[in-house]
Amino acid sequence: MSDATVRAMDDPDRSDKPTDDPQLTVTVRHDGTETTLETSPGTNLRELLLERGLSPYTTVTERLNCGGRGLCATCGVRVRAGPDPTHWHDELAERFGYPRLSCQITVETDLVVELVEDKRVWGGRE
Repeated sequence: MSDATVRAMDDPDRSDKPTDDPQLTVTVRHDGTETTLETSPGTNLRELLLERGLSPYTTVTERLNCGGRGLCATCGVRVRAGPDPTHWHDELAERFGYPRLSCQITVETDLVVELVEDKRVWGGRE
């Protein structure tokens, strides 16, 4: 390789470097309104919601939860448009009409989710 080729490969301003990550849209329905969030693919839904001040928890479970390990079922949201469930709990939840765990959803496509407003600990069936 010539010195010019090596310099071109090391140049941070070269034109063939990857562009910014594509952004995905997560629409969150809550309190009778909608909030649109932009995020990168691979983001955990629970973490995104908490980061943006849209907690999937109740006042009690805000402090008493499993930290996103898919064990306590307190971070449930209703997925109105998005991927099919892949976590065992979410497959059962969808089958029987319960909310899906936001901690087990990776944002890989645009989503529409609804926070469960009337839950005490876990969301009820639809």
